[in-house]
Amino acid sequence: MDKKLTNSPNKPWAEKAEQVMIRYCGAFSSMVVEKALGSYMYTAEGKAILDFTSGQMCSIFGHNHPAVVAAIGQACEQSIHLLSTVLSPPVINLCEQLSEMLPSGLDKCILLNTGSESNEVAIRMAKLVTGGFEIVGFTGSWHGMTAGAQSHTYSQTRQGYGPVMPGSLAIPAPYAYRCPIRHCEGRCDNSCLEVGFEMVDKQSVGAYAAFIAEPILSAAGIIDLPPAYIKRLKELCQERGLLLIFDEAQTAFGRAGYNFAFERDGIVPDFLTLSKTLGGGLPLAATVTSKEIEATCYDLGFINVTSHVSDPLPAQVGLAMIATLFGERMVQKAREQGAYLKDQLLQLQEKHQCIGDVRGRGLLLGVEIVQDRETKTPAVALGHEISERCLELGLSMNIVRIKGFGGVFRIAPPLTISREEIDSGISILDQAFSEVTKKFSSN
Repeated sequence: MDKKLTNSPNKPWAEKAEQVMIRYCGAFSSMVVEKALGSYMYTAEGKAILDFTSGQMCSIFGHNHPAVVAAIGQACEQSIHLLSTVLSPPVINLCEQLSEMLPSGLDKCILLNTGSESNEVAIRMAKLVTGGFEIVGFTGSWHGMTAGAQSHTYSQTRQGYGPVMPGSLAIPAPYAYRCPIRHCEGRCDNSCLEVGFEMVDKQSVGAYAAFIAEPILSAAGIIDLPPAYIKRLKELCQERGLLLIFDEAQTAFGRAGYNFAFERDGIVPDFLTLSKTLGGGLPLAATVTSKEIEATCYDLGFINVTSHVSDPLPAQVGLAMIATLFGERMVQKAREQGAYLKDQLLQLQEKHQCIGDVRGRGLLLGVEIVQDRETKTPAVALGHEISERCLELGLSMNIVRIKGFGGVFRIAPPLTISREEIDSGISILDQAFSEVTKKFSSN
């Protein structure tokens, strides 16, 4: 049966989209957005939709932040695009500022377009410098849609596309709410980590290159790697000669209550990949590594020439994002507003039995939907209906389905969100939970 492109049948724009667009995400949203500003999107009919996902988690300082808009205008008067081997002041300055923000060992940068690209570069460099080809990741991870990044993505996009890159290995993510090895409950004691490495050691052909991880696994349902877990992960990687790649597509630039999420744990990765939040809504990514790794790769002939590597326009925006991060105290806002939002969600949990768990840190939070808190029975259909009702009431929510488990609301509003806007979102959530759960219970 042919699936509809959108959830909006009989609308002129939906019919047009049905005719001309490749269906790349199941069904599109039931609305068309003509304008976005701050914490809101505005439909063609003028309806305001509070955005609890910052677009695709990218507009971290709000939609169309004035600093981003000004940076685009400045770049348009200087240079938008150059030959890949030709550098510009914004590119050099952005790499310099990123290096200054980061600890020793994360010293040299390459500027790219997407998170997929930044992870591809880290993986390519890790393979080159180690001579290995095996990359270990987490079940439930999401690192991109290009061939290498997708090979080490274990969420829900693997089936049907043929073989992945050789050397793709995975260990269970420390999903404390539903322990993957049925050992812990509510608090990870690292057993899954130890068992996971024992398993990949048995599968490895002796060609380890890197371990790739998000400090907070997002598509897996907001799984925050505990400090003790990260420390042990680093030790296990060092024992095996695995270089550690931290993919901070969603957790950097204040989102998790730090400039970079890894700062909480005092562990410096061998590679840091940035995207989404770095560009504030524009396609901008970076791979950062040490001087030593970069020098070795250069001596070995490393090359990664793409059409838009080191483009000046997005680099100009990246500089504006750094200035805004510090100038508007975004880390502090994420901590304060995140704590407030989490407290409000916990209060909703006391009221609504379908909320099984509330987790996350900063302004990257997860709310898991269940049928029954005792059995933790997943309630995916319920979660989707709540999401749809929220949109009807004026709140955009994102629910991720964890294969084999349930559905989790992934909540990541702009760091510029106000208390009043949080209260408005919570009020809509409360109403949606009440209405939809009543409907389900009566069926």
